[in-house]
Amino acid sequence: MPKPSVTPGEIAPASFSLRKIAVAAFGPSLLFGLGEGAILPIVPLTARELGASIPMAAMVIALIGIGSLISNIPASAITMRFGERWAMVVAGLWSALGMVLCVWTSHLAVLALGCLMVGMSQAVYNLARQSYMSEAVPPQYRARALSALGGVMRIGMFAGPFLAAAAVHWFGLEAAYVVGLIAVLAASALGARIPDLQAPAPSAGQASPARPTIVSTLRDHRRVFLTLGVAVLLVSAVRASRQAVIPLWADHVGLAPSVASLIYGMSGGIDMLVFYPAGKVMDQFGRRWVAVPSMLIMGVALLAMPLTAGATALLLVSMAIGFGNGIGSGMIMTLGADHSPRHGRAHFLGVWRLMSDIGSSGGPALLSLLAGGLSLGAGIAVTGLISLAAAAALGHWIPRRSAAG
Repeated sequence: MPKPSVTPGEIAPASFSLRKIAVAAFGPSLLFGLGEGAILPIVPLTARELGASIPMAAMVIALIGIGSLISNIPASAITMRFGERWAMVVAGLWSALGMVLCVWTSHLAVLALGCLMVGMSQAVYNLARQSYMSEAVPPQYRARALSALGGVMRIGMFAGPFLAAAAVHWFGLEAAYVVGLIAVLAASALGARIPDLQAPAPSAGQASPARPTIVSTLRDHRRVFLTLGVAVLLVSAVRASRQAVIPLWADHVGLAPSVASLIYGMSGGIDMLVFYPAGKVMDQFGRRWVAVPSMLIMGVALLAMPLTAGATALLLVSMAIGFGNGIGSGMIMTLGADHSPRHGRAHFLGVWRLMSDIGSSGGPALLSLLAGGLSLGAGIAVTGLISLAAAAALGHWIPRRSAAG
């Protein structure tokens, strides 16, 4: 039986419901996040077992991010060529193959290749799911849908390590990769069941538009990339850095690792609880009402962190960071969807995600450089200033009237 298809824009806003598409749209993201979350804490341990030094083990785990970074532009070409549904399916299968290499090898180089493949699949999958939701969901519901998409991915990433820990306890280190393998294969199978998108046919007498390229996309949308794209780069730098500052500062003030883990976990819990209300606010009042407060709250909290000296103060600051990051769930995807063209959307989103990934890579690198050259407190404070700069940039460049109206 042929797969049903959906023409973008054919779903009337009045008849649309996120609940109707919840399993097909969000299920694969939950499973994909669970699969990646399951292996992330295990990869450096596997590398150490294979004889890697601590810096080399860190480099192996970094290959996942590098694989995503270098694959954003190829991911756009894959999505344009084969469509969003098959791009998601192939991404799940490629990730599964990478995990197979990670678990059934005795060579560090093969483990590194497997991690690179997992990162590559991440780029393809994330771009395809964002492109699909941008097309399939009416603009009036876009922020809620993309915030939920980002939220369920985070839930999967949060739950993955716990499932992996149970599997490792009973069956050994390799069991974590089996958990990840099952999850990404299930995501691929569920993704294969979502309806295809069909581009609307051109009107009578209207010529088909020229096929866009990466170069034409950069040329036609250079103003967006050089303004709002730079703001997104700053946002990503702060978000990536926040994952390191909490445990690093907890260690700096002498807190026990168990206390640091508890504080980090509570910050992550707040992060996951607020994604849907934030999306609703973006849809009803505009993107600025969430994007700017998100970065302001994180900026102020990061500036306050070097002033803390105990567990209670650090917990309050960390929860503020989690809240600020949580209300911004899906913000980058929503802004990308708002500004992407109907024709050649995947190419636009490929560049958009590349800029985001550059920020994600550069933020922790800058934090490390400042912490080594000055102090950890100075590095955290500069990250807070970057967050405030991102808030100012978002407030200036986000249009007053969004796609939601």
